[in-house]
Amino acid sequence: MKQIKIIAALLSLSLILTGCGGDFPTETNSSESAAVEITETEPLNTETQTTYIQAESNIISAVTSKTTSETTANASNTATEAPKTQQKAEVQNEHREEKTTEVPISQSNDQQSFHTEDQSRERKDTTTTISEITTTAMTITTSMTTQAETTTTTNRNPLPKVVLDGMTLEQKVAQMFMVTPEALTGITPMTQVGNGTQKAIEEIPVGGIILFAQNLTSRDQTKQMLAATQGYAKSACGIGLFTAVDEEGGLVARCAQKLGTAKFDDMASYGKDNNSDTALNIGCSIGRDLKSLGFNVDFAPVADVNICSSNELGNRIFSDDPQVVANMSSYVAKGLRNEGVCATLKHFPGLGAANGNTHTNSTVVIDRTLEQLREAEFIPFSEGIKTGVDFIMVGHQSVTGFGDNLPCDLSYKAVTEVLRGELGFTGIAITDSQRMNTIANVYNSGEAAKLSIKAGIDIILMPVDYRQAVNEVCAAVRSGEISEERINESVMRILRKKYALGLLKK
Repeated sequence: MKQIKIIAALLSLSLILTGCGGDFPTETNSSESAAVEITETEPLNTETQTTYIQAESNIISAVTSKTTSETTANASNTATEAPKTQQKAEVQNEHREEKTTEVPISQSNDQQSFHTEDQSRERKDTTTTISEITTTAMTITTSMTTQAETTTTTNRNPLPKVVLDGMTLEQKVAQMFMVTPEALTGITPMTQVGNGTQKAIEEIPVGGIILFAQNLTSRDQTKQMLAATQGYAKSACGIGLFTAVDEEGGLVARCAQKLGTAKFDDMASYGKDNNSDTALNIGCSIGRDLKSLGFNVDFAPVADVNICSSNELGNRIFSDDPQVVANMSSYVAKGLRNEGVCATLKHFPGLGAANGNTHTNSTVVIDRTLEQLREAEFIPFSEGIKTGVDFIMVGHQSVTGFGDNLPCDLSYKAVTEVLRGELGFTGIAITDSQRMNTIANVYNSGEAAKLSIKAGIDIILMPVDYRQAVNEVCAAVRSGEISEERINESVMRILRKKYALGLLKK
């Protein structure tokens, strides 16, 4: 019984010292506007868990072996003493008539001495057992602790908060920009990267790059280009890149057209059937191809509802039925995410009712009330948010229902009050390309970037001059026009997603 208690105590001590069966320390942050608490943990790896299990087995084996040995010895002693006891009883019976009332004092002392020596030996054996078990437990515990420390040191990514605390203001702001390879070097087209790209990333470690058809010549070339650029980013600041492409299927499919990856028809053709399995398979197929090339973000699927026949998207839209668009876009996004590629619903709050083109027009105004948006355009985005979509791209269209006459990616009403507040989106909000005329013809790069950040945007995509934009945002923070807390809020969202993708490894 004592040994059972000893085993339990030692195992409990081992668990306390090593944290067996638990998670590594967690980090929480509640600074996001939606006040959603996110906990980041990393479970013990299989090797460490195996060590713990083996340790328990070793302790139990040690005790069992000792107990078995003692039991065998006791049984042997009992067998040896039995004949002696019987002979002694017979001798006593022979002399019973002569001495019936007297018990020899020497016999009583001998028995007392025997029991004392037996108890002493038992205590000694028990002490020895405890000592041996304790030594074993301490040795195993030390081994487990060393193993856990080694695992913690070598296998864990640095946590986002730790990374954020070590970043300069310039590094934080740079993470909020995604640019083309050509923007980094000034060379067009870029199909290989080298010293020019490396130097540009060292100077301003942008958060991501986007490739277009002109950057893709073969699968091997694409893999090498993305891998090398990722290496430059990690060397520059310890933070990898979002590597993005527009791969919707149909007309907008850079990799299918240039590299021969999985090809699909326009999304409108699949929307007619509204088959969620088909949508999931499309997402999985595209995701597998993109992941194999080194992409981790797809600017797809389109979640707009086809309300006006003259909108700029046409057959890229699944349907004029919001429920069909919600179903199909959510399952394509799920397929992408299943393959380790971030999905992006676009173009919030919806371009389907537009009678114009944000690529070529200086302004595109959609005359829709908030109630009309809730009944149609918001439905696919709301469904995608419920299923955990990673990115939402905010378009440049102005919507009368917001009442500010601003492109939606510059609108606090659109991004913070509606997308985050009403719809509850806590992921990464990214602008559409700010080279498009609805931005570039009206605002300079710095102005557009500052307005986007004030609106609640996390990443500015493709400003005309990203260096000017980064510098002006940094200046705005130093002057107090934009708070550093606002910058930290977006950078934490970015770092959390990069942590999940394994991009914070040193």
